[in-house]
Amino acid sequence: MRPDVRLLCGLCGLCVEKQQARFGSMRRKDVAFAVIGTIAAAVCTRLGFWQVKRLDERQALNEQLRARAEMPPVPVMEAPNDTAAAHYRRVNVSGTYDFEREFVLTNRSRQGSPGVNIITPVRFPGSDTAVLVNRGWVYAPDGMTVDLTRWREPLEMAGDGFIENYSTGKGIVNTASRPKAWRWMDREALARSLPYPIAPYYMVLIAQGKDTPANVPPRLGVPPLDEGPHRSYAFQWFSFATISIIGVILFLRRK
Repeated sequence: MRPDVRLLCGLCGLCVEKQQARFGSMRRKDVAFAVIGTIAAAVCTRLGFWQVKRLDERQALNEQLRARAEMPPVPVMEAPNDTAAAHYRRVNVSGTYDFEREFVLTNRSRQGSPGVNIITPVRFPGSDTAVLVNRGWVYAPDGMTVDLTRWREPLEMAGDGFIENYSTGKGIVNTASRPKAWRWMDREALARSLPYPIAPYYMVLIAQGKDTPANVPPRLGVPPLDEGPHRSYAFQWFSFATISIIGVILFLRRK
């Protein structure tokens, strides 16, 4: 064989080896892409079913709370001590307002207007435990300052409402400069600020009729029992899973 032919054959063999190596590398990348896409689709599908489960749990809880809200009211001091079992339970209250120790919950909007909720302790004859009562919402331009003396109802009170649970948040619940302005209903902090024990939950008064005296804050309604964002989150995760699967299939078909 002529020397130039042998050289040409050697170069061709080298090119073939390079092409095979390049093809092998591309196949490994393709397989890796397909595996990653499949895993992503599986993870998104799992998260979608998790959100569906959360939605089912939320709907079951809403049905339970709705049934409690429709039960005949009982005296507030006879409500279950278990806050989970007492939540949204219809109750009635009859006692004496402690206006000297009432306070406001700040930054409570209503129909787009800033305001506060007025919280007043109610004392009961023969008991050292008080129940904090949310008497309603009033307008406050800065969302925290209001003349509480303007909203003094009769000292002896009676009304219906529902039980609400305490909550906690991040940051300072109130400041020394505004001791009657609280950001949320933190039971431990409130218990330290009052000279008597308080119930493990508080009560929200609801409207009893259309004719409300001028010094009575507009009562709050029972909050809507929404399903939360779980349905939309589930749709998003299932969409991501579908996109991943379709992307993998189209990529492999092109290859």
